[in-house]
Amino acid sequence: MHRPHLLLLRFAVLNILAVSLVLLGWMEGWIHRIVEQDVTRISLLIVVLFVTGWAICVHHVARCARELKLLSNTESNAPEQYGEYYEMVARASAESRMTIAECLRSRLYSRISVVRLIANNLVIFGLIGTVIGFVIALGAVDSAKVSDAASVAPMVSTLIQGMSVALYTTLVGAVLHVWLMMCYQILAVGTVGLVNAIIEHTEHFPANSRDEEG
Repeated sequence: MHRPHLLLLRFAVLNILAVSLVLLGWMEGWIHRIVEQDVTRISLLIVVLFVTGWAICVHHVARCARELKLLSNTESNAPEQYGEYYEMVARASAESRMTIAECLRSRLYSRISVVRLIANNLVIFGLIGTVIGFVIALGAVDSAKVSDAASVAPMVSTLIQGMSVALYTTLVGAVLHVWLMMCYQILAVGTVGLVNAIIEHTEHFPANSRDEEG
């Protein structure tokens, strides 16, 4: 039995816990420290990208739950967006139905793949921030001025700033990647349930349609 409310519950619990950790970090001053130290603003770019992916994930989770709820009733009509699939199954032989089901599975997974793509890009942007941070840090080192006491302080300051950028962007990218991937996994499980629900529904819908036509 497919339970759309369970999908929504898992997604809500995960995000409530994640938001609670973010609020804890805000109260402890960690978020402010990251914003203050990241002069490149790459961390902000990572956050914007994460919010975009998370919003898309929320949309697909809600859509998946809605369609699961509709399909939980085998007496209900087929969802309009799967009308073509239902018609193909109704006309197909038993051997062809497996191929059609695989096409449906690929179609449903392709519509949520953007969430996983965004999640992977969070890590990439974090690594870009790491490289930029090291460039900033190493760019301040001048061997000719190491013996000059007046030049050491600015050199060390820039070195620390570059290392802060490198470490904080890596941290933000990794943490938000894990968060979004966990959301994606819940969505992927829901998508598997949706595929199974559609396939199970076809066992009733095409037969009912043929009976009505006859």
